[in-house]
Amino acid sequence: MTARPARGLLVAAARSGSGKTTVTLALLRALRRRGLAVAGAKCGPDYIDPAFHAAATGRPSYNLDSFAMDGALLDAVAGAAGDAAELVVAEGSMGLFDGVVAEEGRSGANADVAARYGWPVVLVLDVSGAAQSAAATALGVRSYDPRLTLAGVILNKVASPRHRRLVEAGLSRIGIPVLGAVPREAALVLPERHLGLIQAGETDDLEARLDRLADLAEASIDLDAVLTAAGGRVPEPRRGSEPGRLPPPPGRRLAVARDAAFSFVYPHLEAGWRAAGAEIVPFSPLADEVPPPDCDACWLPGGYPELHAGRIAAATRFLDGLRAFAGTRPIHGECGGYMVLGESLEDAEGATHRMAGLLPVATSYAKRRLHLGYRIATLLADGALGAAGQRLVGHEFHYASEVTGVPGPAEALAEVTDAEGRPLGPAGHRRGRVSGSFFHLVGLR
Repeated sequence: MTARPARGLLVAAARSGSGKTTVTLALLRALRRRGLAVAGAKCGPDYIDPAFHAAATGRPSYNLDSFAMDGALLDAVAGAAGDAAELVVAEGSMGLFDGVVAEEGRSGANADVAARYGWPVVLVLDVSGAAQSAAATALGVRSYDPRLTLAGVILNKVASPRHRRLVEAGLSRIGIPVLGAVPREAALVLPERHLGLIQAGETDDLEARLDRLADLAEASIDLDAVLTAAGGRVPEPRRGSEPGRLPPPPGRRLAVARDAAFSFVYPHLEAGWRAAGAEIVPFSPLADEVPPPDCDACWLPGGYPELHAGRIAAATRFLDGLRAFAGTRPIHGECGGYMVLGESLEDAEGATHRMAGLLPVATSYAKRRLHLGYRIATLLADGALGAAGQRLVGHEFHYASEVTGVPGPAEALAEVTDAEGRPLGPAGHRRGRVSGSFFHLVGLR
């Protein structure tokens, strides 16, 4: 632990695509380079950005979600994020105030997290196509929510010195400090695909890319001013106890698929399993490995099986081992894992690949449609996620669709609503000891 309590900052923007991730990674790496014990965090449901934060800082990065986490869990996870750190830099998602219609502080918006912990906001302002008018956006952000403190702005996509002067003229008129100005630089953009950035573990030359971002921060951002702006509080980490209210682990020795096709597991969920006494044993389906036979449950996370469908279908040792495991022990699949537990998976080219056949569902990535949003699920039977009647909160984010019919009550995993309580019907499947759905678990409701 450090002698001084950790402080925080929220890097946010008025909308998606403004450059929050680039600026956050640049700040994290540059501050680490200075010898600061800095940690990252991500507001809202996102599996990909925290792995980049961890690579930039050498410390775990956690998700902070004011809708899907109750206050106790949110504080516990924020405490874990700040454990032994001097500064937590949280990255927002979407726009600063974007969330669901809910009571104040529980909307899932980035602003809720900043308000709860008193973290000043550093606004990333995309000024492409604007000059003095960009100040109006910053002014609106400063005025919209009286709970927040706007520490200043970092201009992004600045075209020229003249462009910067014009933008700064507008901001000086309303008294908002400029903490930095990042030039338009396509070479610094991280590669993307359909669910966001290419994963940190798959990004070529990641360390070199992060170092270039740190160089950018040192040249373009007033790091001393950013540090001075930090404030608020970070909750004390909880020692020797579960991080908030979570479902119990599905097994004491839990086999978790982990490779390029199966990687979407929330750090707070694994921390909760470990705190409850479970041991997590990773294995790789893409390497044709089977769930270790000395495990008593198996978890197939989400990820990108649609990009590796042929290889998974050819991994007969893995698929046979999965089927044998299901005969005696529980298996649960989330999103991509659910697709692999099904009968078949159609890839982007329209080729159909046989999967494990443990659940009566077929999925297709060729028929792409965005499914996105918070979900509240009420379990219909006892299983790996808990007892019948248990309410869980999580989210969906996928482009694949089920091409088989809606499950009946005898085989559906849960009844699901959206964040505002609108019924979405039965979702997921269960058969014997096997269950799965497109739902990503965050906590209890």
